[in-house]
Amino acid sequence: MAQKPSIPKGTRDFTPAEMARRNYIFDTIRDVFRLFGFRPIETPAMENLSTLMGKYGEEGDKLLFRILNSGEYLRGVDRTLVENEDYAHLTPAISEKGLRYDLTVPFARFVVQHRNEIQFPFKRYQIQPVWRADRPQKGRYREFYQCDADVVGSDSLLNEVELLQMIDEVFARLGINIVIKLNNRKVLAGIAEYIGHPDKLVDITVAIDKIDKIGLENVNAELASRGLSAEAIEKLQPVLEISGTLSERLGKLESLLKDSETGSMGVSELYEVIGKTEALGLRAVLDLDVSLARGLNYYTGTIIEVKAADVAIGSITGGGRYDNLTGVFGMPGVSGVGISFGADRIYDVLNTLDLYPADTTASTRVMFTNFGPAEAEASLKIIKTLRSHGISAELYPESSKMKKQMGYANDCNIPFVAMIGESELADGTVSLKDMTTGEQLKLTPDALIGHLDF
Repeated sequence: MAQKPSIPKGTRDFTPAEMARRNYIFDTIRDVFRLFGFRPIETPAMENLSTLMGKYGEEGDKLLFRILNSGEYLRGVDRTLVENEDYAHLTPAISEKGLRYDLTVPFARFVVQHRNEIQFPFKRYQIQPVWRADRPQKGRYREFYQCDADVVGSDSLLNEVELLQMIDEVFARLGINIVIKLNNRKVLAGIAEYIGHPDKLVDITVAIDKIDKIGLENVNAELASRGLSAEAIEKLQPVLEISGTLSERLGKLESLLKDSETGSMGVSELYEVIGKTEALGLRAVLDLDVSLARGLNYYTGTIIEVKAADVAIGSITGGGRYDNLTGVFGMPGVSGVGISFGADRIYDVLNTLDLYPADTTASTRVMFTNFGPAEAEASLKIIKTLRSHGISAELYPESSKMKKQMGYANDCNIPFVAMIGESELADGTVSLKDMTTGEQLKLTPDALIGHLDF
């Protein structure tokens, strides 16, 4: 008995209907990337492990999918490593490549490797799958897509303003109401200085980043457990409880951090990014969140996080400013800023709110029924003309019962069905049925093109 086929845990098949919806998301994001002057690149699914290792921390390294060397991969390997199950030393000997963990590190490698072929500032976008050997669970997969856009080789905060406009445009096109939250890494450093614990920056931000999930009281308890004094925790409260309009909160933050050079610089950058963004206009809600950290060790300036306003789900887009992206590959001093759209979470939001256009899943605009050889031949000639005008059309391949042919059109969400029978053959016309309204018209081939081409 043949074994029942399956796929690896943490991966998914997508039906034509699901792919149509996913492609709607990818196409929307891609169109906006292009609109803002970003250019596409692609990098290989696999990279040398020397490129990937050590870039994601110890835990990240454990989540890399490694690829066995081709051929007799155990040839020349010290057999005692196998016998002693010394995987730490065995794995590098039998595996030199791995599947990419994200798009950022391959992008950094790309910039360094092609530095003489690209122009700075370099604006790139990339929409490709990534792989992580994580434990699969709801909303977390081992294979998923990232949609990244980055500008490298420029320190200008105008890049942040453009990225915020781009985020706004993408979600406006998708019909999703969003809140864009902003913070700045320098503000977080300034807060740590303000309460007298610059050495506890990571501990402070890890704790306050949970304020929405566990509440202020539990955050304070965690801060105490991380070694902060009662005095420092008390001094932090006005920062975490800042309220008022966006402008008022910025003013209060500026006052609190006035004695911190780093913190003041972060507030100044927020003023500039927010001011220029609001001057251009934004459909999304723009907000300040002083607890927002998003990869503290990675970001060095602006921090961006986007949440859906009408669905309880995690971040659907994130990003920020980073310095020295390419330093790990021997090309220091290249600053950049980027964002990544979470296509899988956006997919979940659109499904929850049912925001897809009605024709998203329809790949064929009109299907011709098949009444026999002569009718099929006439249909194919018209179908060729329709396709030359950019109208997707197909012929049902067999002259089956009409119920079966119409059922196929319904199941495939084809909006129109064209019929050429004996009478239509005789007078050179086509009967066209609107599958939504049930209306039926008799048209010449030219009139058919005009009716469908809108």
